[in-house]
Amino acid sequence: MNMSMSLFKKSFSKLKKYCENQDFKGWDPYDGLNSWVIQKTPLGNSRFFRLVWIQFFKRSPINLRPLFSIKKDYNPKGLGLFLIGYCNLYAIYSKKKYLDKINFLTEEIIKLKTKGYSGACWGYNFDWQARAFFQPKYTPTVVATTFIAEALFKAYEVTKNEAYLETGISTSKFVLTDLNKSYDDDGDFTFSYSPLDNTQVYNAGLLGVKLLCLVYKYTKEPLLLENAKKVVAYVCKKQYSNGSWAYGTLPFHQWVDNFHTGYNLECIQIYQEISGNLDFQENITKGLNYYLKTFFTSEGKSKYYDKKLYPIDIHSPAQLVVTLFKLKKLKANRILVNKVLSWTISNMQSNDGSFYYQKKKLFSSKVPYIRWAQAWMFYAFSYHYLEFKSEYGKD
Repeated sequence: MNMSMSLFKKSFSKLKKYCENQDFKGWDPYDGLNSWVIQKTPLGNSRFFRLVWIQFFKRSPINLRPLFSIKKDYNPKGLGLFLIGYCNLYAIYSKKKYLDKINFLTEEIIKLKTKGYSGACWGYNFDWQARAFFQPKYTPTVVATTFIAEALFKAYEVTKNEAYLETGISTSKFVLTDLNKSYDDDGDFTFSYSPLDNTQVYNAGLLGVKLLCLVYKYTKEPLLLENAKKVVAYVCKKQYSNGSWAYGTLPFHQWVDNFHTGYNLECIQIYQEISGNLDFQENITKGLNYYLKTFFTSEGKSKYYDKKLYPIDIHSPAQLVVTLFKLKKLKANRILVNKVLSWTISNMQSNDGSFYYQKKKLFSSKVPYIRWAQAWMFYAFSYHYLEFKSEYGKD
């Protein structure tokens, strides 16, 4: 085993031990509204105060959550990322300990399903105030639901538990029935982030595409691909000539960032593979070239935005591994990936195995967020293991 692989294996082992010791529970950058200050005082009625309160906790380098009674908890999307990771590990090692984790995580995810919608769906374990909308705790989103649906299908492939498959398939009803649609002049459309808003966030629409395509693999319903194609066409028309995408259509959504670009590429690729329609290959090629040339430095640092380095967010190196794996470009870009992972481990992993949230120019936010940091790095490492399994050796 070469030095890089040894470093990665040691890093992942420490991370896995940390996450298991935490029972996969933790804090989140956006969980500030779980505080008693919001839940039990009139301050929680103010949209402005909710925004400020979330940003205060999100941006603070000191973790004040215990002081304000914000408890560690399960995040459904985080559990989905862990579940995919354990399914990938089981595909390599076929160990009972991984099978046990797969069943445990899947059952916890199903318990956290949001009721009252047309199909299975999930949200986050906290109220969430964004600039564009307010989402009460467990409001289902297309983002959380898509990652969980993928995890359920992977769990089904391992266990052959029909309940996991049926739950995963039913998520398409949530996407097609409960999400709002925004149309362009050609009749193409994109999905809203949740049933409670009408925003046009490009990665959210494409994650809906990914979910429909994953369900199509099992049901072969033509309607799923018909809808998926319309969303891909809608989003690809919004791609800039240099290959990039803004985050969305609203005036304050005009930034271009690292990991959402990775999401877009991954989802369009999955649509092409499952549908057999290669009409959008040029969009993938332009987007991938822009992504790799823009967001990663020669030292292995992962830029958040297209025009500035900081903050270096842990989500970005994690998504790089996944994007390249899904596009079948991981081996071809191994030198870059090794640099990025090595820098990230050296600069953003604590001695206890957890990863920092963000590294800024003057300080770092070292709060060990379970979904945003630990679950994402766990998920990414599992795909790296899957790609280079012969080099990692025995578990």
